[in-house]
Amino acid sequence: MIVYWQCDHCKSSIVSGQRWVREKIYEPTLNGRYPSYHRYHAERFAGQEVSCWEKHQVEREIARTTAYAA
Repeated sequence: MIVYWQCDHCKSSIVSGQRWVREKIYEPTLNGRYPSYHRYHAERFAGQEVSCWEKHQVEREIARTTAYAA
């Protein structure tokens, strides 16, 4: 088992053979114009209804709509 990265949602390792999603992030306060990346599991684990990537998307949408409503 080769570990490539850590999932930014569940903090578990993303290992060889697992599907994953990479999200490009621009944070001017951290490193100027250069992007950093967040990585997430793209497939569900046994017993889960959604993947880490899908959970992240839902959390972002909730935060966006909450900020918009305020």
